[in-house]
Amino acid sequence: MNPIFALIAAAGQGLRMGGEMPKQYQLVNGEPLLRHAIRALCSYERVQCVFVVLAPQDECFSSLDWSDFGGRLQPLYCGGTSRAQSVFNGLVAMGDALQADDWVMVHDAARPCVNAQMLDRLCETLSEDPVGGLLAVPLADTLKLSTKTHHVEKTVSRERLWQAQTPQMFRYRLLWEAMRQGAKTQMTDESSAIEALGFSPRLIQGSIRNLKVTWPEDVLMAEMLLKQV
Repeated sequence: MNPIFALIAAAGQGLRMGGEMPKQYQLVNGEPLLRHAIRALCSYERVQCVFVVLAPQDECFSSLDWSDFGGRLQPLYCGGTSRAQSVFNGLVAMGDALQADDWVMVHDAARPCVNAQMLDRLCETLSEDPVGGLLAVPLADTLKLSTKTHHVEKTVSRERLWQAQTPQMFRYRLLWEAMRQGAKTQMTDESSAIEALGFSPRLIQGSIRNLKVTWPEDVLMAEMLLKQV
């Protein structure tokens, strides 16, 4: 399998979480949320290096001790005004270290509970894939389409619908080109940008344990899941 590199998008503010500091630095089990995501990828042997895209004005990262990750962790102070722009800027900054067909595993700083079993499924399924794919879970809940006044307009069939997660993993050059275009339209995930180029990323079974911390109440759930690892 071609070399695998990881990119963690950590330049946002996470306004829905509230608090006095960016979401990625709020504590989960006594450690910054970002540290859990970094640990998961740095400890995964197939990943050669983990790049973390930070806001240019970020002062929190350098104030913390990351020495336990050694040279496997590389901060990039090149975050943009949107997630798509941050990912593209990161891809540009890490370009000297990668070949066109190398893999880039893009992960959210707000998903602290990803584990080696999930990463194994992703890597083993995509090992010979020309494009790439993403972790995702089939939707289980009934979906409602809302009117502007928050009344139900109709029920939407959940058949064949999946909820996208991260990591999402694609060939470097293809992802670079997709995100170059996607940054202009503020794509919300890498798969959307790849799809816009006419490709069909592979869906790989993720897990409901791969929680994204978005709201304050998500912290308690993440803490419980991390204690079970």
